[in-house]
Amino acid sequence: MSLPRPDHPRWNAVVLGGGDPGDAFAAAHGAAVKALIELSGEPLALHVLRALRESGRVDRVAYVGPTTPEMNSLIDERVTDAGSLLANLEAGVRALPGGEQAARVLVVTADIPLVTPEQLRDVLDQAAHELPNAALVYPVVRREACDAAFPGVKRTYVRVRDGTFTGGNLFLLDPRLIGQFLPRLREVLAARKAPLKLAGLIGPSVLLRLVTGRLDVATLERKVSELLGVQARALITPHAAIGTDIDKDSDLELARRAVLTRPG
Repeated sequence: MSLPRPDHPRWNAVVLGGGDPGDAFAAAHGAAVKALIELSGEPLALHVLRALRESGRVDRVAYVGPTTPEMNSLIDERVTDAGSLLANLEAGVRALPGGEQAARVLVVTADIPLVTPEQLRDVLDQAAHELPNAALVYPVVRREACDAAFPGVKRTYVRVRDGTFTGGNLFLLDPRLIGQFLPRLREVLAARKAPLKLAGLIGPSVLLRLVTGRLDVATLERKVSELLGVQARALITPHAAIGTDIDKDSDLELARRAVLTRPG
């Protein structure tokens, strides 16, 4: 994989801003989809797009989902919502210059408005420096970092031997390998609520160690890499905003308080 080198870490980006038109949370806030709910008078997605542009690391941006005129100036490729996360991911990657032959892609959801340009730059540079050969990089955040940054925040955590983590709402990938790992990823997602099927995919012993907190990050990385057929790595980041998406009213209120107390 040709991830960016530390001396020139430039990326393209896919922003996932689609959603169910019947989403009750979005409808309650007068928005067509969640990404268009307003925070400080602007769509959630606009905060994310601005952070991407101001990071100094992103060249082209493909946005999947409905937009507003104020968002369009920050978007290079507008992509129609294809109806599912993985279909939107594929559509977004293919809309970028070179499509699946592009060298490096950051995929980010449009509902993490608290992420800053500096945090994005830090994650991208860390991935380029520490994980230059990984085909798939998934940032994770320690629970302690989330609690310190946003006291009272409610997230879904997974406990492993190395600590307790929540997943980030962005990941980095080699688009040339997307056709290789997406079919297997679909299988995993389809089996996530069927324990026996999931155990068959990842192995019952691995699943047992995961649910009992006895699995370590390195073993999980190896198993995911085997499962997807590409090198997959976790990246531990201290930036809680990367793991803090807006899914409910309490999240939106937390984001409002955080924006009001930001320096400057």
